[in-house]
Amino acid sequence: MTETFASFDGAELAFRRVGAGRPVLLLHGLFSSAEMNWIKFGHAQKLAEAGFEAIMPDLRAHGQSAAPHDPAAYPHDVLVKDVQALVDHLGLEEFDLAGFSLGSRTAARCVIAGLTPRRLVLSGMGLEGLAGWARRSAFFLDAIDRFDSIRQGDPAYFAAQFMKTMKVDRVAARLLLESIGDTEKSDLSRIVMPTLVLCGEKDRDNGSPEALAEALPDGHLRWIPGTHMSSVTESALGEELVRFLSADSLG
Repeated sequence: MTETFASFDGAELAFRRVGAGRPVLLLHGLFSSAEMNWIKFGHAQKLAEAGFEAIMPDLRAHGQSAAPHDPAAYPHDVLVKDVQALVDHLGLEEFDLAGFSLGSRTAARCVIAGLTPRRLVLSGMGLEGLAGWARRSAFFLDAIDRFDSIRQGDPAYFAAQFMKTMKVDRVAARLLLESIGDTEKSDLSRIVMPTLVLCGEKDRDNGSPEALAEALPDGHLRWIPGTHMSSVTESALGEELVRFLSADSLG
């Protein structure tokens, strides 16, 4: 069942919950949704079976959440503000936080802004996807701007096809992309909790996972099969989430 809450500015955002136990917030990737990223391929169910409550918002401008066209609805780091609003709405005190791609970028920036999950998972992410966001953002802004003229063979083709599949509101998506702040490499020193960098073996879309793990005070690197797009479909993604979040120690 989909629930909704009013975010910091009153925007109505949707979220799903599966399971009962230690809460883990799961933040999906760009142009995706909670259903596509976490439910469809069984990752949330694996967490539920392991004793977690998977809490999965549809990010602003995604899924069943509000996608306003007013630029005022997209202040700097609006997604960070939305996640904090959800934490406040649910009264979460002890929880874990995990993201994929845009969700990982958001999760990292949430921690830098002061959120304190017990453990953090950054999947589908490398160092340059955080400290170098402007270049990555430009790729997607270009895909939005050229949406109707992109043909097979174009580097932006798969992004455009995914936008079509997910029925993305491109006006809202463009405003959202422009609201996301870049991250200085020095900011990563503030991510002090145990952090898993989890990435497909063929995924370098967001830069170097190895460099990201090394830049984190308590970073741990694990590989799963796949590319950036296909790794989300792998059962190993859910299995590694369970393994890391359930482990008593990380030695």
